[in-house]
Amino acid sequence: MSAEPPRTTRRPRWRVYLDLGRVSNLPTVWTNCVAGAALSGAALETPVLLLLAAALSCFYTGGMFLNDAFDHRHDARTRPRRPIPSGEAGLVEVYALGFGFLALGQSGLYAVSVLQAGPRLESLGMGVILGVLIVYYNYRHKTDPHSPVVMSVCRGLIYLIAASVAAGFPSGQVWIGALVLACYVAGLTGLAAQEDLNRVNALWPALLLLAPMAFGLYAALWDPPQPALLPLMACFLFWTLWSGSFLTARRRNVPRAVAGLIAGISLVDGVLLAAVSPVPGGPLLALAGLLLTRLLQRFVPGT
Repeated sequence: MSAEPPRTTRRPRWRVYLDLGRVSNLPTVWTNCVAGAALSGAALETPVLLLLAAALSCFYTGGMFLNDAFDHRHDARTRPRRPIPSGEAGLVEVYALGFGFLALGQSGLYAVSVLQAGPRLESLGMGVILGVLIVYYNYRHKTDPHSPVVMSVCRGLIYLIAASVAAGFPSGQVWIGALVLACYVAGLTGLAAQEDLNRVNALWPALLLLAPMAFGLYAALWDPPQPALLPLMACFLFWTLWSGSFLTARRRNVPRAVAGLIAGISLVDGVLLAAVSPVPGGPLLALAGLLLTRLLQRFVPGT
């Protein structure tokens, strides 16, 4: 028995593509780019930063297309309203677009590196690794128990790529930031893996969601905290607890919890920026990323 009724109306092709790409979550990729570059200690000119965000958005979008392509048999049983099982998009078409977006993302990284300081082997090599991991995750995530780790590495690579474009090989500060982000995303992905059941069988991933709080507290105790750090930590904690409340028995709605936690990635960026690399407007950027993601999720589902 399927978990939802099949779709009975046909939507415009552009609307189907928006759903396939989960484009509502792209603001979190953009704030990742800003945070990764800022943690490197070097500045990126606005045109370079925009092109970098576009390139990494292509990686994300391609990964989402491939997610539906590789999961088409599973979705036919549990989510028949998804574009492939409902007949709104063809399997070969979605595969082609998914791999095409990955190629476009890698081409974008090459263009960014040329604009910045000539082709950088660091960013191009990390782009190749990111593409391979995206394909592996989508191919194996239903059967590989380590898939949350793979996804977390993919997000952490956004920091490393952005930093390598800005300043060459990433510094230790960037690696630490990438690790904090990866812990949060591993917890989020572990919870999202239980989404189809709309119940939570394991709560251990929730502990990883608190990694940014632990890092923020450490940073606040180690050095006098930046003015924005504690307010951002408070926002992060509130948002994480509110999103997590939809995992409880009384309010059980795992997809809603996962969508909220995805939007919270921008707050992770904000905490890291405020803790180790204060950026003018960083807190506002983090909040804007959160709010824009949630707004877009009202029109394009985030999961």
